[in-house]
Amino acid sequence: MPDNPTRQIRPPLSDILLASAKCVQAVLSGRSLSDSLPGIGHELRPAVQAISFHCMRRLGLAREMRRVMVPRSPPDALADALLLVALAVLDTALEYAGADHDTAPARRDLPVYAVHTVVDQAVSAAARQKKLQPYKNLLNAMLRRFVRERSAILAQARKKTEALWNYPEWWIQALRGAYPGQWKALLDTGNRPGPMTLRVNTRRSSVPHLLDQLAAAGLDARAAGGQAVVLDSARPVQAVPGFGQGWWSVQDASAQKAALLVDPRPGMRVLDACAAPGGKTAHLLELADIDLLALDADAARLQRVAQNLERLGLMSDRVSLRCADAADPASWWDGRPFDAVLADVPCTASGIVRRHPDIRWLRQSPDVPATAALQKKIADALWRVVAPGGRLVYVTCSVFPQEGEQQARQFLGRHADARRLSAPGQILPLAGPGQSDGGDGFFYAQFAKQGPVAENSAGSAHGGTGLQ
Repeated sequence: MPDNPTRQIRPPLSDILLASAKCVQAVLSGRSLSDSLPGIGHELRPAVQAISFHCMRRLGLAREMRRVMVPRSPPDALADALLLVALAVLDTALEYAGADHDTAPARRDLPVYAVHTVVDQAVSAAARQKKLQPYKNLLNAMLRRFVRERSAILAQARKKTEALWNYPEWWIQALRGAYPGQWKALLDTGNRPGPMTLRVNTRRSSVPHLLDQLAAAGLDARAAGGQAVVLDSARPVQAVPGFGQGWWSVQDASAQKAALLVDPRPGMRVLDACAAPGGKTAHLLELADIDLLALDADAARLQRVAQNLERLGLMSDRVSLRCADAADPASWWDGRPFDAVLADVPCTASGIVRRHPDIRWLRQSPDVPATAALQKKIADALWRVVAPGGRLVYVTCSVFPQEGEQQARQFLGRHADARRLSAPGQILPLAGPGQSDGGDGFFYAQFAKQGPVAENSAGSAHGGTGLQ
């Protein structure tokens, strides 16, 4: 009987492991997974992303387990990356093999592979790549040794802090110093995949309507307050009803607070600085008919903003997109002040590590003061374009105080005409055992410029804080 022509053919695990190793090698050389994954073939990409993300969440442990068995890493960077990927996947396979399958929760971030399959396919991956063939026997010997001696190797490896927590030492110490009662929970939450959270476009749908459509498609989801809907399991966006129709956007629950804090009203003149990829831009336009200028210094990323707004049906002659440096108003500002400025400034992105687990390995300790200096420059520049009586909303997706509360206090010290308003402050990504459905790590501060309350073009004064 012929095979069903519509049946999906899964690529060999050896191909997936090798492609994942190339992605991990890229991270170790300073390139993000967001840059390397798009180069992976369509048929391999979902599995490669799952394994690459999993390896990032266990990279500290994988590197230390390799050091326990072989003090010197293989001289070839790809061979070393393949070994690290294989160890991370194999350790999880062994962990699952020894679990009580009746009570153990299904893994959310990685398919379950048989132990012997991981070993065999990792060796096959090396055998099929000419430059890796000299390392085939080493890979085989190390993986088989790990299967035999896992408990002892793990015990030795976990004596190292980076292997125990799977973060760089400096990151661990930074959180420990900033949050002495919560640093362990923060690290633990960051090692779990974040939920897939949608923001309903109220101009085209509603929360009840979207929930009905999701249920009809067999997808479990729940309302999470405001316009947020959380799916029980992540799916490709094209597999979720309403993406093409512009019913919703993917946006974390903490990120959805930004536009609500701006609290746009009809006729307001609003600036969205550092706008890409456009989630907050779109949310502002969904909430009210405003005159909006969206800036971003990256032309390619600004194009993504335009594409998102077109899909959501939000582009109009009242929306302007401009490629420009927010820290240099002379290059883009026409002299007309804004009622509200949203400054979602560049940061270390330490608050979104569960969605981008490679961030922890790409950042270095000096990056924190470097981004803090850039944030100061941008915030001071944008304060010039805020109308008297208008507001600046400062946002970062970071959990490091140097990029959050310290910035807010220093800003007040530099600007005598600034008054701090109500805002969420530091949001920490914390989740209880067995769950990870809270928001990402964000910081919010809001400042009003002292002076007469600005009248928007609709003729009404605006002084609300959006969130109480």
